[in-house]
Amino acid sequence: MSPDFVVSFGREAILITLMLALPMLGLGLIVGLIISIFQAVTSIQEMTLTFIPKIVAIMFALIIFAPWMLEKMILFTRTLIINIPTYVR
Repeated sequence: MSPDFVVSFGREAILITLMLALPMLGLGLIVGLIISIFQAVTSIQEMTLTFIPKIVAIMFALIIFAPWMLEKMILFTRTLIINIPTYVR
């Protein structure tokens, strides 16, 4: 295993991790911005108003994107396991 291989493998693992986190983080960001604008317009500064909608939105995104995320994780793991003999050399 060369250093280039280790770097490329780590890079691929980080990219997969970011791709899997992106739908939930993106939806949480959008809901957070909408709630912040709503709070600024109405001058309501309730702390639970910021957390509850974000939690619900992230859970919704997790339910919607779970099959896609599972497919990506299985593909990455399958590729990793199939190529173990190549990695050992």
